[in-house]
Amino acid sequence: MPKTTEKAGEFPYTRGVHAEMYRKKLWTMRQYAGFGDAAASNARYKYLLSQGITGLSIAFDLPTQMGFDSDAAPARGEVGRVGVAISSLEDMQIVLKDIPLEKVSTSMTINATAPILLCLYLAVADKNNVDRKLLRGTIQNDILKEYIARGTFVFPPKPSMKIATDVFEFCKAEVPNWNTISISGYHIREAGSTAVQELGLTLSNGLAYVQAAIDRGLHIDDFAPRLSFFFNVHNDLLEEVAKFRAARRLWAKLIKERYSPKNPKSLLLRFHAQTAGSSLISSQIDTNVVRVTLQCLAAVLGGAQSIHTNSRDEALGLPTEEAAKLALRTQQVIAFESGVTQAVDAFGGSECVEAKTDALEKAALSLILEIEERGGVIPCIEEGWQQSLIQQSAYEYQLEIENQSRIVVGQNKFREDTTGQDPVFSIDDRVERDQVARLQAFREKRQAGAAAETRGKLHQAAQEERNLVPHIYNCIVAQVTLGEIVETLTSVYGRFRGQ
Repeated sequence: MPKTTEKAGEFPYTRGVHAEMYRKKLWTMRQYAGFGDAAASNARYKYLLSQGITGLSIAFDLPTQMGFDSDAAPARGEVGRVGVAISSLEDMQIVLKDIPLEKVSTSMTINATAPILLCLYLAVADKNNVDRKLLRGTIQNDILKEYIARGTFVFPPKPSMKIATDVFEFCKAEVPNWNTISISGYHIREAGSTAVQELGLTLSNGLAYVQAAIDRGLHIDDFAPRLSFFFNVHNDLLEEVAKFRAARRLWAKLIKERYSPKNPKSLLLRFHAQTAGSSLISSQIDTNVVRVTLQCLAAVLGGAQSIHTNSRDEALGLPTEEAAKLALRTQQVIAFESGVTQAVDAFGGSECVEAKTDALEKAALSLILEIEERGGVIPCIEEGWQQSLIQQSAYEYQLEIENQSRIVVGQNKFREDTTGQDPVFSIDDRVERDQVARLQAFREKRQAGAAAETRGKLHQAAQEERNLVPHIYNCIVAQVTLGEIVETLTSVYGRFRGQ
């Protein structure tokens, strides 16, 4: 069996970003949650904290992600359905009520409207007299993968990149312990990519963000230590472990070769992992518990810094409270009972895993270089190149399921009809009506003149290409809503319609 001379905590970090890994500190256990109005989500977060999660992970509804207030026409029928509805500072105060922000790390899956949600979070912290230097968390802020795989974009690619970089610059000075971006392969894989494509496209996007920040005048060590990544975990345990090892090594090499940082932390690929939603099936949902357990184990063996485990019933709807608790217990059993946390890179030196790591690194690098030869990430997005790549892989994957060359237990083999046997969590229609009424009352109570004035200053800052984050914050404090902030910016940038 081959030996490796590489050590965890040392360049190129194949074996882990920390020498002791979980022997010293476990990964952060998150459960992605959010639904209905702010009060319902706040109750779920408190419940999950009482059950042992060590970090919040907030899901926002589609209107919030797309930059619409809850009473906007495009929001009708979608308010609170796939996440919590956040339109105002009042909403954010309710969703974070009685949660100790100085103690809890908070992750927010938000992209096009990321700086707005960040400023809402900061405004709540400021009102609660929490020192910004104590705040820890992450905003996804990864707009490139939205054009490639997910679709919750608002502005065109170039101004979106500028806004993402504004967040890097702002947080360096104001919120130094905040992760300013979570460069996401998760949604690329969910859209149907292969493991190689997830790795290559994600790191390619990461390099594009790095270059945008360098072009802004930032030094690599100004922002790279606060970059983070977000990967999917599928069922092929050995491939997934190798993928994470290859990701760390390839990122460290590329950053060192291209930017020569002085701070070793600039080389670290730290990542959150989420089990694969697309692997879950809607019949025999108990088999999803087995899938999630294998996937969580792969994330642990691959050295994740943070993990979310999907709930058994997510192919049916939003997770029920019991299913969310069981998903958390899955992480806890692995953490406290399996013994794997006592090993650092347990598969290091394995002939199979080392070979897979090398192969994944080589193939991902080839994909990165091809994108660069084609002119870079944004030109490739504009011609639909990455999108076509993923669509072809998704088509081939589905063919394998249909012709049974790929077996999915309970879906294309060993089937039995269990439809309707399990409870489905649903959102009451009253949630939208109450949310809209509360939002309209919020607008009526504010000082209209102050709101209009701050919107005008934001519009001017966008025209002059200044950093927008301080102006967005001032809008939030003046009780301007999320949708109104987006309207102000789309009057300058336009709204991107996609292909």
